[in-house]
Amino acid sequence: MSLIYKICMKSTWLEAEAQGVFTGAPVDIADGYIHFSTGQQIRDTAARHFHGQHDLIIASIDIAALGAGLKWEKSRGGDLFPHLYGPLPMSAVRHVVDLPLGKGGIPVIPEWPL
Repeated sequence: MSLIYKICMKSTWLEAEAQGVFTGAPVDIADGYIHFSTGQQIRDTAARHFHGQHDLIIASIDIAALGAGLKWEKSRGGDLFPHLYGPLPMSAVRHVVDLPLGKGGIPVIPEWPL
């Protein structure tokens, strides 16, 4: 695995692109780290946390570019989730695409890898 994924509001992401760094969505800022998911976790994350939300993006992030700030911590169901303690440099971002809503308001995750 070389990529992890971030879903967030498009407006939040565009602000980060303009600044050259992503410091987190409101939930990330409140928790003290940036939440990510692996390719195997992202569909469940989208359904649980982004159901019915419009104007989302999904970004693929190069794990190797994140350094020591990336920690793998137990979360939902005991799975290890990637959390970044510190800002996400835009240089670590590989792709960003819009995330449409599908049937039942669940975001449609594109084919991997992004």
